[in-house]
Amino acid sequence: MTCARRIVRRLGIVLAGAAGATGTALAEPASATAHLPEVQVRGPRDAAIGSADSASEGAAEKASFQSRPKLRPGDIVEAVPGVVATQHSGDGKANQYFLRGFNLDHGTDFAVTVDGMPVNMPTHGHGQGFADLNFLIPELVSGVRYRKGPYFADGGDFSLAGSASLDYLSALERPFAEITLGAHALRRLLAAGSRTVQDQTWLGAVELEGNDGPWEVPERLRKANAVLRHAQGTSARGFSLTGMAYQSRWNSTDQVPQRLIDSGELSRFGSMNPTDGGRTRRLSLSGQWFDKGPEGETTLSAYAIDYRFDLFSDFTYFLNHPEQGDQFEQTDRRRVFGAQAAHVRPVKLGTLDGVLSVGAQWRGDRIGEVGLYPTVARQRTGTVRNDKVSQDLVSLHGQQLVNFTGTFRGYLGLRGDWLRYDVRGREPVYGALNSGRGHDGQLSPKAGLAWTVAPSHELYLNAGVGLHSNDVRGATIALDPQTGEAAERVPALVKGRGAEVGWRFQPSQALTVTAALWQLRLDSELVYVGDAGTTEPGRASKRRGIEATLRWQIDPHWRVEADAAISRARLRGPAPEGEGNFIDNAVERVVAAGVVWQQGPWTSSLRLRYMGARALDTTNTVRSRPLTVLNLGTSYAVNRQLTLGLQVFNLAGRKGNDIEYWYASCSAREVASGLCGGGIDDRHVHPMEPRSVRVSARWTF
Repeated sequence: MTCARRIVRRLGIVLAGAAGATGTALAEPASATAHLPEVQVRGPRDAAIGSADSASEGAAEKASFQSRPKLRPGDIVEAVPGVVATQHSGDGKANQYFLRGFNLDHGTDFAVTVDGMPVNMPTHGHGQGFADLNFLIPELVSGVRYRKGPYFADGGDFSLAGSASLDYLSALERPFAEITLGAHALRRLLAAGSRTVQDQTWLGAVELEGNDGPWEVPERLRKANAVLRHAQGTSARGFSLTGMAYQSRWNSTDQVPQRLIDSGELSRFGSMNPTDGGRTRRLSLSGQWFDKGPEGETTLSAYAIDYRFDLFSDFTYFLNHPEQGDQFEQTDRRRVFGAQAAHVRPVKLGTLDGVLSVGAQWRGDRIGEVGLYPTVARQRTGTVRNDKVSQDLVSLHGQQLVNFTGTFRGYLGLRGDWLRYDVRGREPVYGALNSGRGHDGQLSPKAGLAWTVAPSHELYLNAGVGLHSNDVRGATIALDPQTGEAAERVPALVKGRGAEVGWRFQPSQALTVTAALWQLRLDSELVYVGDAGTTEPGRASKRRGIEATLRWQIDPHWRVEADAAISRARLRGPAPEGEGNFIDNAVERVVAAGVVWQQGPWTSSLRLRYMGARALDTTNTVRSRPLTVLNLGTSYAVNRQLTLGLQVFNLAGRKGNDIEYWYASCSAREVASGLCGGGIDDRHVHPMEPRSVRVSARWTF
């Protein structure tokens, strides 16, 4: 029996005990649960005039993001204004993310943490910054805090475009069990509960899920997930320990050529390789300690993660290997260790009041195997790369905020990041030549000003330098592992510079409007291409755009939210012959809107998301099609114990594509008929799922 299954069984016992003890826990005096900070029960409050440091930071209201229909766990990051999360290769793989003129792939330049642990994986087998949120249990999330841009000293690797921090609850009001059934053999079981005795709380949750999806090759998703947490202390001082266990396996239908759909040779939900798919596992243990008092607040945390990943993909079909096909396997076996400390305290600078924030972080990735292998029906036929990698990132940061007057404040910050890495190639031909060790570092200054023009209006100016790391195999590579030709090395850390002007209008807690005009420059668009095992150099780039948000609680029953973002992304410098300055797949327009209605036992949420057309090549000759999706969620509390739910995804039944790419490929028929040549350039698409319905029943103990 695997470790994940053992934890699932143990958590089941804990939940049963928690359910039986609910009455005792709820009947205890308020002092017994005083150790639970309000933020952990109700979620963080949104940024407000007088305390916010930029127009593009905030916190999603818990009632809003919990009521939203979510097709996948990663959809919760769409609570961050301007973020789009899609999927193109099965529900066990990380989402595709889009934000601020970026196709963020699976997480590059968008930093995500869950309960204080980083989710992004550097030097990953599939892609740099891989941020897989499928281990997330959305019902346990107490808050989604977000920031955009490299303007704050505590924002590190992968946070150039933005960051999202997802916090978990330490206690539930009452234990519950919920079952969800839906189209395409979707079934999900979730049980969760907590128990508080004096100053100690235990929380446990178990999730089991299966899904075939609308694909002609059934996805056969099999997921098991568990969380166990212990918290102890008071609202002024305490600690928590959290264990998580997650494993998943699935078949995937990757993107397919549009030409085969148009000719009728392939359906929109057909597959070019029925053996594509993957499996993954994530085990973690984390701890947090805090001490709050009049002299300031100190927090310490540490974590350990054991991670495994195998993915079988086939994007070009028979282009490179006409006889056996182009399927390949990407693997990742690693352990991640980390620790961080932060201290915030009020200070006096002469006659001026201020707040000083300092912190330190360390993350160590011990990657036993990160590899790329050609395969046929998931059986390896060779080795392109097989590396053992060790890398450590140490960071120090400090930020001083000063209140110059009652309406004018500002901050200065500085962050230092130092990366050390060691790559040991084990592929017999080029592995030793592509091995090496090295280091890189960067100092990143930050600054911001805020001016409260009037009680309901505040203006902001922010600027800063940030970074993202590259796959360190690209920093040691000497020869292309496919051809043996010389390969260009890339820096391990890439610098980005950003600035933003913003405005916040907040006449009351019920209404908030923000607007931000921003720009971001990157020294290089360099990425490590996991599909080929090589580094793909890119030119410097510039992005700019404007964003606006609306949050309005009209009355106790109605809440309206709306976001709009327009971005422009271009490569800088003269374009090589045959190329242009557009950045392929860079998102240009995003609009999201939603309404939440609550009346007695009813809660309903209607969400609209639009992502506009974008360039699929650097010359803007080929553009994607716009994507619009409308989702509906509603629940009805029959009584104190039973709540029924209904979710309808793609309510309008649109035939859009979650992702589109432009590249060359060849099918087996095209090779056999002599039509392939050097490959057929075409649009490759992964359709969004058709209209589907899910029903749920939650029993609260």
